[in-house]
Amino acid sequence: MRSAQQPQRKGAEFFSAPVGSVHRRYEALRAYLLEGASAVEVASRFGITVSTVAAMVRDFRAGDTTFFVDRHPGPRRAPSKEAARDEVLRLRQQGRSITEITRALTEGQTPLNHTGVWQILRQEGYERLAQRPPAERGALRREHPPRTRVLEWPDAPVRFTTDFAGVMLLVPGLVELDLVGAVAQAQFPGTQEIPALSSVLSLLALKAIGRRRVSHVDDVAVDPALGAFAGLTCLPKATALGTYSYRLSRGHDQDLLAALGRTLKSSGRTTGAEFDLDFHAIMHCGDDVALETHYVPRRSQRTESVLTFFAQDGISRNLVYANASCTKAGQAGEALAFARHWEAATGSLPELLVFDSKVTTGAGLAAIDAAGMRFLTLRQRNPALTSRLESLPDQDWTTVTLDRRGPYSRPQVHEDVVTVRGCSRSLRQIAVRGLGHDHPTLILTNDIASPPGMLVNRYAKRMAIEQRLAEAIRSFHLDALSSAVALNVDLDTTLTVWAQAAYDTVRSRLGGYETATPDTIWRRFISTRGEITLGPEEVVVRLASRTYSPVMRSAHHPVVAVPWWGDRPLRFEFA
Repeated sequence: MRSAQQPQRKGAEFFSAPVGSVHRRYEALRAYLLEGASAVEVASRFGITVSTVAAMVRDFRAGDTTFFVDRHPGPRRAPSKEAARDEVLRLRQQGRSITEITRALTEGQTPLNHTGVWQILRQEGYERLAQRPPAERGALRREHPPRTRVLEWPDAPVRFTTDFAGVMLLVPGLVELDLVGAVAQAQFPGTQEIPALSSVLSLLALKAIGRRRVSHVDDVAVDPALGAFAGLTCLPKATALGTYSYRLSRGHDQDLLAALGRTLKSSGRTTGAEFDLDFHAIMHCGDDVALETHYVPRRSQRTESVLTFFAQDGISRNLVYANASCTKAGQAGEALAFARHWEAATGSLPELLVFDSKVTTGAGLAAIDAAGMRFLTLRQRNPALTSRLESLPDQDWTTVTLDRRGPYSRPQVHEDVVTVRGCSRSLRQIAVRGLGHDHPTLILTNDIASPPGMLVNRYAKRMAIEQRLAEAIRSFHLDALSSAVALNVDLDTTLTVWAQAAYDTVRSRLGGYETATPDTIWRRFISTRGEITLGPEEVVVRLASRTYSPVMRSAHHPVVAVPWWGDRPLRFEFA
């Protein structure tokens, strides 16, 4: 055996300094099992933890003796990235940014998304380009953007083709919802070149076409259809829109929502009698932000986020309210705050509020009851409650029939009168078993007259607000946090409510699509290309023919006078 003092022979470094996790695993096990080194010594020598050494020994002794086989191979080949690699590198050598390269690839034979382009550049050692002035950017960008100003109507008809002709389908709905009056009542600020209404319409246009952030306006700003939608020559730049949003306060957003609520109620799009309430946390992915931590269900963790609150009409299922300025200290009062908002907007309090157990506290329930409103909520289970209910004999449970199909349509209920901490009034507790859960569900209410089956049915319909929020995330990118400043996010959530209302006016006119989600309406109708004619007396939108054109042709599209076009009428034609 070679002594420790003798020099190592060539090639010995392969064993003394193993490279790679598989090789280190082999040498670590050899040192521990054959040489008799301790777990601490092995961990120190090979740069691993003592617990990892113990796990490797356990697995080896259990029969895992396969070595020099990588159990975690690298990512599979990505043909699309390989096909685009040469073109990506060629465009970067020309000084193109990632956005410019992505746009160029989309128009070529090897399309690749933004992430794929960045991965190729990072693998080749390229860093992100520093922000450059417009004059120094690649030719693929708009070098001389036109100046945004109020649309000047031509003396003779002007016709242009656009990818966003279908967005004009939303205009009659916005007129019907009286956006003009809402912006005026909310006293939104404006300038001579960009009036307040045009700023709001510009932000709504981006919502309507599914742009994740205001900064993406540069991709579509020069489209004449979007400019005309807002009554402008083109949409304002990202800086102008971002700056505008920071000029607004929570009061502006509340007034805009109040005006929408009044219109929805007067037009019959909401009954104003019962509402579903829910919180939604929008996660922030950056650093150094002054945000509270909230539980984010999609990530199953507590992290920095903006806590938002939404209210939905319980009958029409339309969102009617949003608040992104919620705090931990005040979140228990949001349910009553919404009720007061609705009373101020429409003249009457809601009759029924439906929410889960996390929305408010016992004191909040007492305040809602004292205001004269009914509520329906869940009570959190505890072992004592669960044990008592499960020990009840079968004759103490009554079978009810729910308005639903499936195996859980006939659950059993048991009623009690209980008190909860913070609420001095006795409440009605309905325990429900047979819903597919391990333990009974507990419903709390101050409604002592309604049959239990009716109350269980009504609470089950509260899940619709979660579906509406999922639609807003999918269609209007609600979770694409626009800022770490809650007031800016508040405008974003307010516009989400308005965008959903506008989409609702469109789908209500399309036969068979009354319950379709906004992304379906966008994909089949709003995203339609076409030709727009701006005339001195009217605007004509001719929508291109596509699969779902027969549905649009058979729908009723009223000719409406559009206030921000000088009351010029909008008329639709179909190819």
